[in-house]
Amino acid sequence: MDREQQAPQLPKLPTSAIETEEGLQANTQSWFEYPVKAQPHHTDYAGIVWHGTYLTWMEEARVEYLRSIGIEFADLVARGCDLPVVELSLRYHLPIRLGVSALVKVRLVESIGVRISWDYEIQSYDRQEIFLTGKVILVGIDREKGKIMRQLPSKVQEALVKHTTV
Repeated sequence: MDREQQAPQLPKLPTSAIETEEGLQANTQSWFEYPVKAQPHHTDYAGIVWHGTYLTWMEEARVEYLRSIGIEFADLVARGCDLPVVELSLRYHLPIRLGVSALVKVRLVESIGVRISWDYEIQSYDRQEIFLTGKVILVGIDREKGKIMRQLPSKVQEALVKHTTV
């Protein structure tokens, strides 16, 4: 390649269109706890929880958290709203072994516009060990158009605001 040629510009990714300066802004420091137990189908041949299982547990906890504040995920989908993960960061601290129970803790960090940021901790029941920490960002997507929404549905906004102002 000629040194004077510039590398082609990559197209903007869909997430580059996420507006973060308008609309709903909410945050909270309250943790929601969701108990789990490592079953055989969660583990590898050595009896250690497979890394993808943690993502499943995190999503289950997030869906239950939303349900607890009045947002049924199935209703969102039926109304044409998806909340896909657009950013994910995990740190595995200690393995969870077959038969071990743990607490998946999730909290809404902030919601700005259509971006919803979450923190996670998975820890032992006695709260003495941390198995995993993570961060996830969701974005509201219009299922029919396949595009990022301009704002979250009013029911979601109201529930997030009500929950974060308590």
